Formats: sequence, structure tokens, C-alpha cells
Amino acid sequence: MTSARTRVVVTGLGTTNPCGGDVASFWESLLAGRSGVRRLEDDWAEQLPVQIAGRAAVDPTDVLERVRARRLDRSSQLALVAATEAWTDAGLDDVEVDGDRLAVAMASGIGGVTTLLSNYDVLKEKGPRRVSPLSVPMLMGNAPAATLSLTFGARAGAHTPVSACASGNEAIALAVDQIRLGRADVVVAGGTEAAIHPLPMAAFANMMALSKNTGDPTTVSRPWDTGRDGFVLGEGAGVLVLETEEHARARGARIYAEVLGAGVSADAHDIAQPHPEGAGGARAIRRALVESDVDPSSIAHVNAHATSTPQGDIAEGLMLHATLGSHVEQVVVTSTKSMTGHLLGGAGAIEAVATVLAVQQRVSPPTINLDDQDPAVDLDIATKPRDLPAGDIAALNNSFGFGGANVAVIFGSHP
Repeated sequence: MTSARTRVVVTGLGTTNPCGGDVASFWESLLAGRSGVRRLEDDWAEQLPVQIAGRAAVDPTDVLERVRARRLDRSSQLALVAATEAWTDAGLDDVEVDGDRLAVAMASGIGGVTTLLSNYDVLKEKGPRRVSPLSVPMLMGNAPAATLSLTFGARAGAHTPVSACASGNEAIALAVDQIRLGRADVVVAGGTEAAIHPLPMAAFANMMALSKNTGDPTTVSRPWDTGRDGFVLGEGAGVLVLETEEHARARGARIYAEVLGAGVSADAHDIAQPHPEGAGGARAIRRALVESDVDPSSIAHVNAHATSTPQGDIAEGLMLHATLGSHVEQVVVTSTKSMTGHLLGGAGAIEAVATVLAVQQRVSPPTINLDDQDPAVDLDIATKPRDLPAGDIAALNNSFGFGGANVAVIFGSHP
């Protein structure tokens, strides 16, 4: 039986998202401050009040075998691409992993929404006999987790946290719990989302969540800027391979960083708006600090949730002040959503990839499009790559979602 202090390390990283089709291209784009947001060229987009989004830089059907791709919703396709990269990156292709000690925690905030909506269109236009018999296995929320479990032979569990935009980060927190509870030695963890479709976009736009800025698409996602007016929808997936340190060392694995701990809370305030003072998010951060046994002074970097919404960005600034105290002045804060857009259930996962790389390579990627920082947000926000300190450091990855879901995960440098 393992203990709550079992050391959990990151040995593999994978992603596909608007800024790159793999980890190397994603990280290069982030450091270069290059946005992946584009104007949509689909005919249906012409009818929408918002006509920009962050599509995956590399279409998953260009990577996956054609027959297999046809049996998967786009959210599962993206998850499989990212997970395959992470698995290979962890050096597990040629290692015999005990499936009874291998688990999956793959989140999605919305699941197979494009499969659901496209088959409903078929039902209306062509009748029930033309609906795909694979519709339910493709659209179900746990399809990405099930796909990865089948791919890697993971029998210790195939988990699917669903907590809106906090889902991907919650999957990582859940994976750490599974390892520390002794239920698995290795967990493939992350999040995925593919909701660039007229219905979700119309719904988000009508609730005033999406930016309606009609300027250069690459400049629209503007976390903490006084001109921000909503988020930009993105798609993609991020995956981490997590292991006990003992298991990783026994097989000679390269270790990127350590997952020190996580905190989870709920606002119980509003279905869409965060608590105005960030009280729920602050509880999650404090719990992460306690579980990690980390003093706020050890936090060198924060990958903020910061979606570019007027209220959410301010609330996160307040919670960082409430939890990090005066040390917040020495913390480099960034929002990679300024380049990727908001991947909903996949956001926390690709941002975890970025946070791990920031810790390992000692550099914070910038926040772009921050021309006039909101005076209500008193943070040191990187607008170009910033070096992080040498020695032992820790970094915080925040995710918050509709329904009041809050998740904070702390990563630390590894000797």
C-alpha cells in the first residue's frame, strides 16, 4: 500500500492543439509568442456572430490510420494523437507495462458533441436507419478514456472527470490520487476537447462568453488586457504520463518534473460566473499548497487559467494575492490561452504540459496581446519569455470551470 507522500513524477508529454501538432512545435510556438487562432473558413461560420477559433494545427485524421479515425469522435482522435506521443516520449513503446497497474484519466468537458450533432442532422434529413451504429460509443463522454485504455491495455481504471473547463487539470489530480492510493503505478492523464461547431459556438456567443472582436484573429485573446471581452474557443488535447518515482527509476526513465500535489474545490456560487473575490479558487490553491507541503515562497511561476473574460481574470488575480501573499510580487504569471485560445476540458492538460516544460527548462512563456494591463490585476505578467530561478522551484497550474469547479496542481523541479 502506498502512502499520501508517494512521489509522483512526469515521464512523458504529448499534445496537439492550435499552436502545434506535437510538444516540440507547441513549445516553440509559445516561446515565440505565436498565436494559433484563425478565421474559420467553414460556410456555417458565416451565420455566426463569432467567426474565429483555434483549430488544431495538425488535423488528427492526417496522423491516425484512416479506418480507426472514422470510428472515433474528433475529441477521441485528438486524445489518441496526444497520448501516443506521450507514451512514446515516456519510453514505454518497448517496455512491458503491467496492465493491471496501468490506468487512464482522460477528461473532456463536453465529449463527442460533433458526433451527436452530426448524427442528429442525419436523423432529420435521411431518417433513423442512416444513423451510425457507432454513434453512442463515439459520443459518450468516456470515449477518449476508453480509447486510450484499449490502446495501451490499461486495466487499472479508465476515468473521465467532467468538470467543464477544469476537467483536464482534474484528471491530473485524479491520476495522482490513484497512484498515491496504490491503485496504479502508471497513469496516462490529460484532457481533450473538440467543440468547434456552430451550435456550441452560437451558445457561447449568445451567453456573451466568446469575444466578438472582429479584428486580427491572432490578437483577440487578450487575458488581463483592458480591451478583453471574452474567450476564443480552441480544440486539442494534452497528455502526461505519470508514474511513481520508484517505477520510473527502476526502468531508467527520464523525469521532467514532479507532481507535488493538487487542490480541488467548488464555488457553490453561480453556474457560470466565478466567485467575485475568487474564494473557491483560493481554497483549491491553498489545498494544493498544503498537500504539496510547499511554502508560497517556493512558487516561481503560475500558468493562470486567465481566459480573457472581464470577471474571471480579475477573480484569479485576487485569489493569487490571497494565497501567495506578498510573495506574489516575485512570481512570473502567464496565460498561454492568449495563443491557444480556450480548449475547455483540454485546457488544463495542455497548460500542464506547458507548466512542466517551464519548470524543466526554467523559462516562462509569454502572454501575448497584453497592451494595457487592467489596473485591477496587480500581477507580474510575462509579455516575453522570462527566465525562472535556478535551484528547487515549484509552479502552479490553475483551472476553473462552469459549475464552480476549481483545480490547482503544483509541479516541482526534480533533481
